[in-house]
Amino acid sequence: MEYDVAIIGAGVSGASTAWQLSRYHVKTALVERWADVGFGVSKANSGIIHGGFHHPVTSLKAKLEILGNLEFEKLQYELGFPFERNGIVVVAFSEEEMAVVRKLYAQGVANGVRNLEMCGRDRLLELEPKLNPEVVGGFFCPNGGTIEPYRYVFSLVEGARRNGVELCTGFEVTAAENDGDCWRITAADGRTIRARYAVNAAGLFADRVSALFGGESFTIHPRKGEEYLLDRNSPARPRRVIFPVPTAHSKGVLVIPTAEGTTMIGPTADPCENKLDTSTSADNMQRILSLVRHMVNGISPRDLITSFAGLRPVLDSEDFYIARSEKAPRFIQVAGIQSPGLTASPAIGVYVKDLLKQAGLTLVEKEQIQYELAPRHEARHETPEALDRLHKTDPAWTHIVCRCEKVSEAEIVEAIRKGHTTLDGIKFYTRAGMGRCQGGFCSAKIMKILSRETGIPMEELTKKGGNSRLLGGRLGTLPVESQKEETL
Repeated sequence: MEYDVAIIGAGVSGASTAWQLSRYHVKTALVERWADVGFGVSKANSGIIHGGFHHPVTSLKAKLEILGNLEFEKLQYELGFPFERNGIVVVAFSEEEMAVVRKLYAQGVANGVRNLEMCGRDRLLELEPKLNPEVVGGFFCPNGGTIEPYRYVFSLVEGARRNGVELCTGFEVTAAENDGDCWRITAADGRTIRARYAVNAAGLFADRVSALFGGESFTIHPRKGEEYLLDRNSPARPRRVIFPVPTAHSKGVLVIPTAEGTTMIGPTADPCENKLDTSTSADNMQRILSLVRHMVNGISPRDLITSFAGLRPVLDSEDFYIARSEKAPRFIQVAGIQSPGLTASPAIGVYVKDLLKQAGLTLVEKEQIQYELAPRHEARHETPEALDRLHKTDPAWTHIVCRCEKVSEAEIVEAIRKGHTTLDGIKFYTRAGMGRCQGGFCSAKIMKILSRETGIPMEELTKKGGNSRLLGGRLGTLPVESQKEETL
């Protein structure tokens, strides 16, 4: 259990760093406190690839956002996650809002963002017919897009593991000791690893991890964002990501055509004290519906299929904090990675790799890297002829478990064999349970497959690890006396 580098946190920042280090002769451990990778900040991300115009290029977040944006076609080719560069429109509904739009456009031009286009009403409606016809103007950023954030993290980690990175889940760091040449890192369950260098990519808990390592003192302030998902058949689904004029603390409430066919509306941006509070509220749902109905035609509460919330890890500076620690030796801080952290993540991985090199880590490139993952079959995307061929190799390909998203038993088995052993892990890997019925039809079937493949008793299966058990006990037949009482 000795490594050159230990990366603490397997969200987009930690996973991107692991992917970068996997190209070198460096023994790397990626440790994650939750039961699966991406289960922290990253899983509730809006999935937007930002365009590089919201922040001045003097900030670190803007520099890394612009560099990261350019990498996604290459990464998609290498790793095979859902991604679409469908563009962003920023819209204004008054002349006062148009003044802000012009400033954003000028900032994007100053940042070097390519192909920005100022638009009048007619051009915006041509680009996005679902817009409210009362729109006054705005601009179009064609290099924006959407991505499925959990699949992106899974792909990065799977690629890193194929090239030698070791993953430890359920590893909540509770202690770190420096013996001069190495960090001894201990988890809550008693497991221990040793590493010469450590990277703090712990998201909402980066302040606690920094304190454990004797690093800089700072505070992560959670900022809650509630999101609401519309059915894939909603008539409100737009072609582009639609941004309003931003506020002081938020890019605003958006309408997002997700990479896998549904439509997302949100998020909010509210201060929050509890780093584990992912509750949603009816009041915020009504507030979001009101805001997005002003921008887009066809939004209906009847199309809402679920709600969720994520927490942004915000620093007082509002910028990213990525630097070598000045207090703890061989310790790299990667903190305050809020929006646009997903877009910036490919560049964050490179930036952290370079900081490790500056700190003394020897980086020797491997002679050969496994860049491309094996082609992944998904029943919903296969032709009838292709499904027939897959059925001949394994009949489970035509046993559809999730009807809403058309997910087969074979895909669920594949997810389990790749290490996703919670109901949420399987959902994020396959989309089973993400459709209209939100798992009402398929959850029990998935649990049976999961228990069969892993040997885990049904009553011990969890939604997301830890104490999130799905059953309160074993189901059985009532005693005869109880049956009589029930009949009476």
